[in-house]
Amino acid sequence: MPAASTPTSAAHGSLYANASAACRALEAALPSITRAMADPAVCGSGFLYIVILDPALGPADCSFEDAILLEHAIGDRSRWDADYAGFARAKAALSWRTGRDGQGVQNGLAHRLREGDTLLWGGVCLDGITVGVSGAEAWWDEAFATTIAAHLRAIAKGTHARAVAAHALVAGAPSEAR
Repeated sequence: MPAASTPTSAAHGSLYANASAACRALEAALPSITRAMADPAVCGSGFLYIVILDPALGPADCSFEDAILLEHAIGDRSRWDADYAGFARAKAALSWRTGRDGQGVQNGLAHRLREGDTLLWGGVCLDGITVGVSGAEAWWDEAFATTIAAHLRAIAKGTHARAVAAHALVAGAPSEAR
């Protein structure tokens, strides 16, 4: 199971898309990701780094570091030929700050770039769920990030649906609080 880091910010993060849900989303997506990584045309390096951010915490709420729900490396980090963690974090940071996919920022919103922003793409923002991936070809980094974000969105929707079915009237409140 991937290890998750917990935000240290005083800001309250997502109830339904929290670190536990991020772990479950990554676990669900990993089989297809690792299968695709076996193709050198997808991931010639054999390494991948993934960063998942809390969708309820934005730049106005906390630092980027405090918004990280989970980071996960695939492959032996001692053999990395590049700083895939740094690239994935930079991609996630750009998507988190802009609320847009990195490819969209690079190809149509260059006016949103700040000094020091990455010029790589592979970060996505799906309905506020930001994931950055680095190690594969940029279009595959984006596909992997989108897959993880979609899994996290589905998990959050399912948890929410169970709360509604239990007649909860407030997120996080027990059904007895009706």
